[in-house]
Amino acid sequence: MNNGLVQSHKDLKVYQKAFVGAMQIFELSKKFPIEERYSLTDQIRRSSRSVCANLAEAWRKRRYELAFVAKLNDCEAEAAETQTWLDFAVKCQYLDVETGQKLSTTYDEIISILVKVINNPHPWLLKHPRSRDVGE
Repeated sequence: MNNGLVQSHKDLKVYQKAFVGAMQIFELSKKFPIEERYSLTDQIRRSSRSVCANLAEAWRKRRYELAFVAKLNDCEAEAAETQTWLDFAVKCQYLDVETGQKLSTTYDEIISILVKVINNPHPWLLKHPRSRDVGE
């Protein structure tokens, strides 16, 4: 980060937390049974990565409050979906209870941050520039 300022979505603590979570899930899911490849493994990887991807999209949509908040809502939904897949992985004994709980807590923290921003998006929004020519 540059003097504590957020320059890109990668500087956001919520993005960093989600990225680390997604990478942990990726590594852990390598040990899931082969018969889960096209179901649980794909789903948990997709939803955990989608949190990060939607955060990147939300960051670029900060000019438009409704679009920004909509993308953050998508992030929240994907984080909750990831928690559901974690529950299945634990119940199927692909993850131990402690690991599943630790990851679920990480996603609780991510959801909490997202909800705070969703409920107060204004500090994050870009100001609309005055009418200018596109070429300027």
